[in-house]
Amino acid sequence: MKLNLRNPLIFFDLETTGINVASDRIVELSYLKVDLNGNETSKTMLINPGMPIPPQATEVHCIKDEDVRDAPAFHEIARNLARDFEGCDLAGYNSNKFDIPLLAEEFLRAGVDIDLKRRKFIDVQVIFMKMEPRTLSAAYKFYCDRELEGAHGAKADTRATYEVLQSQLDRYPNLENDVPKLAEFSAHSRYADFAGRIIYNDNDVEVFNFGKYKGIPVEEVLNRDPGYYGWMMNGDFPLYTKKVLTNIKLRSMKA
Repeated sequence: MKLNLRNPLIFFDLETTGINVASDRIVELSYLKVDLNGNETSKTMLINPGMPIPPQATEVHCIKDEDVRDAPAFHEIARNLARDFEGCDLAGYNSNKFDIPLLAEEFLRAGVDIDLKRRKFIDVQVIFMKMEPRTLSAAYKFYCDRELEGAHGAKADTRATYEVLQSQLDRYPNLENDVPKLAEFSAHSRYADFAGRIIYNDNDVEVFNFGKYKGIPVEEVLNRDPGYYGWMMNGDFPLYTKKVLTNIKLRSMKA
């Protein structure tokens, strides 16, 4: 089924040094951009993470230190990448929990201001897990009736994700062909940040989603326990989470 788009939609996939959003880095990025008229453009690039690639990561994506030695660092491509993503909604596989938070971190480290929160995010994995719990390879087999060649390569995974979403729309009549509705359906919850440390409750108030203050409004915690802000700012939390926390703190000071 052809996607009913309101904005260009970018399917993207990251290969990384690991799975820690705050400390790991991108080693490969691939994206497939679908314009409103259905035209497609794609790009795949290796990225020097500025740190050794752990063997366990290489076992997954087969990218070694020597493969990225002469590749650009993320900060060297960040501005061009931001321009490519400008005005586009985003889609991926497990992207809401990992790829988007990590991409946001890389942009912040590079000093590039891109407001990803204004975009719609479709997570094909969430749709798949709600409909048919499986992996991407199994999803591709189930929906497209083909074996996924080159699984765990960013380019192959990106293309497969695009084809799976099209097939999901064909298969499920109750799945509306509308990017905002797909983004809403594939969201785990309403995140205030990207990593899910701060979420919105039913009253649209930011609350902590972890630890001893889970479920308690952030502003209330910062007033009750001012040291908690410093603990988080000095802790191993994603930069974007710290940015959201700081914005809430500044907002409460003005109130």
